[in-house]
Amino acid sequence: QVQLVESGGGLVQPGGSLRLSCAVSGKIFSIHTMGWYRQAPGKERDMVATISSGRTNYVDSVQGRFTISRDNAKNTVSLQMNSLKPEDTDVYYCNAIVSDSSDSPHYRYWGQGTQVTVSS
Repeated sequence: QVQLVESGGGLVQPGGSLRLSCAVSGKIFSIHTMGWYRQAPGKERDMVATISSGRTNYVDSVQGRFTISRDNAKNTVSLQMNSLKPEDTDVYYCNAIVSDSSDSPHYRYWGQGTQVTVSS
């Protein structure tokens, strides 16, 4: 089985910074795309940023403020969030598309979520 464990959420003032981290563990053969999503109560989970084969993709609202990175040797993905705004307040979820052997398909896995609150 594969587990994703997030860390780094919390309360920050507008204009501040936070760094989220996510570690993937378990039976891993390869990890394709990794990413961060966010979800407010009663709303759908939306993509924030993804990274795959060195290419990154961001939702327009965070472009230039957030930076996603991954360490393939450690199976981790991070999200550096700068110039945070109150509208960035959400639960943030780590996501990874993982295969556990050379002849098995990739499956999508989720972390448990970490709360990010931007408020003065």
